[in-house]
Amino acid sequence: MPQNGEMAPDFTLPRDGGGEITLSALRPKAVVVYFYPKDDTSGCTKEAIAFTDLAAEFEAAGATVIGISKDSVAKHDKFIAKHGLGVILASDEDSDVCERYDVWKEKSMYGKKYMGIERSTFLIDGTGKIAGVWEKVKVPGHAEEVLEAVRGL
Repeated sequence: MPQNGEMAPDFTLPRDGGGEITLSALRPKAVVVYFYPKDDTSGCTKEAIAFTDLAAEFEAAGATVIGISKDSVAKHDKFIAKHGLGVILASDEDSDVCERYDVWKEKSMYGKKYMGIERSTFLIDGTGKIAGVWEKVKVPGHAEEVLEAVRGL
C-alpha cells in the first residue's frame, strides 16, 4: 500500500457522465481518492453522501474528491442520479488501480472468502505525493476527518 511521502500511483480511468479522469492532470490541486466496495450498498451510499455533503468545503480547501470502485460507469451514473451525489466516481472494472493501491484484498463474510475492495482513502497533495492514508475505513465521521487533513496541507 502506498505510504505517506511516496508518489501516488498515477491513473486514468473512465468516469461518471462519460470521459476520463487522470490523477496527475489534477495537479496542483490536492486529491482525495477513496476506494469503496460497491455502488448503492448501505455503507458505500452513506460514504458517498458524506463526501457529497462536504463537497463545497473540499473544493474551498483546494481538493478534488474521487470515489473508485469496480462498478461500471453506467452503474455510477445511476448511483449518482438516485442519491444526488456530487463527487466524481471512476470505474476500475479490471481492478488495475485497486491493485496498485493495494486495496484489492481477500475478505471474509459468513465464513466465505472472496476478493473485494477494502474501504480505504488516500489524500494526495498538490505535488502528487501521498499525504494521508486511511485503511479499513469506518464511514461515520470519515469524510470530516479527511477534510480536516486537507485543510492541514
